[in-house]
Amino acid sequence: MSTIHFVGGEKGGVGKSVVARLLAQYMIDHNLPFIGFDTDKSHGSLLRFYSDYAAQTIIDDYESLDAIIETANAQPEQRILVDLAAQTHQPLARWLNESGVLELAEELGINICYWNVMDSGKDCVDLLDKLLTQFGTHLNYVLVQNQVRDEQFNILEHSGVKDRALAFDAKVMTLKRLHSPVMTKVDSNSYSFWAAKNKDTESLHPLGLLERQRMKMWLNHAYHEIASIGV
Repeated sequence: MSTIHFVGGEKGGVGKSVVARLLAQYMIDHNLPFIGFDTDKSHGSLLRFYSDYAAQTIIDDYESLDAIIETANAQPEQRILVDLAAQTHQPLARWLNESGVLELAEELGINICYWNVMDSGKDCVDLLDKLLTQFGTHLNYVLVQNQVRDEQFNILEHSGVKDRALAFDAKVMTLKRLHSPVMTKVDSNSYSFWAAKNKDTESLHPLGLLERQRMKMWLNHAYHEIASIGV
């Protein structure tokens, strides 16, 4: 039975692509076969960092999106990882609804999991509320609390929206903030997370000893969180 993992959150800059890259690296490191789809038209992270595993999909083209379900059905041993760019929810929802994707997936025994990446702001809470209203129990949810902005998610905790998600059996994971200079070097060198934690002697600005250690600590925590969710 295949599982489709949508990594979204609608708001730009909350770390969706970082989470998609983490999931990709986690699956590679744990020998879990997967196929990636990248919806970013301009600078897709899965295509950039994990090109051997990913293909581009066009978010407003039904035939392109159909390949996600068709691949999951044809290759049930593969996990499907879809990196959703910002502002892609409407075309995705239109495809899901007009094509009867959720009903077909249930028929075919395909699980659909939506990793909703959030920062601590109110707009992310409002977007989650809309997502829950639109799809209810038809999706499996993971709330990814990304500490990129703040370690406290008080707005979410006191909004009632998290309780609503938990009532739908949502799971919650915390993604710690990685030291900014480390992430900058990772991106500027086009490192996969595997490459970032291993010694590099070829790049002009490689990670230093302690920077690699910080990367390893960050990855270890993220992997622990992902393992508690399951992929």
